[in-house]
Amino acid sequence: MTAPEPHSLQAKAALFDLDGTLVATEHRSRAAWTRLFTTHGLPVDDALLATFVGRRGQEALADHVDRFGGPTVDELFEEACGYLMGPDSPPPYAVPGAAGLLADLHGRGVPLAVVTSGLRAHATELLEHVGGAGLFQVIVTAEDVQAGKPDPQGYLAACRALGVHPADGIAFEDAPAGVSAAAAA
Repeated sequence: MTAPEPHSLQAKAALFDLDGTLVATEHRSRAAWTRLFTTHGLPVDDALLATFVGRRGQEALADHVDRFGGPTVDELFEEACGYLMGPDSPPPYAVPGAAGLLADLHGRGVPLAVVTSGLRAHATELLEHVGGAGLFQVIVTAEDVQAGKPDPQGYLAACRALGVHPADGIAFEDAPAGVSAAAAA
């Protein structure tokens, strides 16, 4: 029996979402958002939590800020970040196979980018779980764009920085907002 031929990637660049695609963080985010809502005496369910997946926290919170009766989006986001980064927050971990895929693509010379709705410091920390930020030629975060996913700004910025046309890149996403952003790019 012969070994199968290695898969040939036709794309000129690979662009990855971070949270949920490369590093498992949804359990952490769900815990932080749940704590934010319950601390303020508000009900929380799976449908509500789904509105946060793959989006910038401030933009998702803006959809719900009126329910809180007082605090601003920025104040609520800061509170949620405190829960996320607190000592009782569940730890993130690499999605199985992610580190190997990145190492393989990097070894083949495929330009890599991260396009995340998270903040740069958060992204840099999480990338340590899959080989480090040094594997990526480009990292686009919420701080680099005016509008988050599902807007395509992040993917367009990453493609520009990599010098590839969006149609020549392949995107890896786990959330509907991210899939929409990549498709629109």
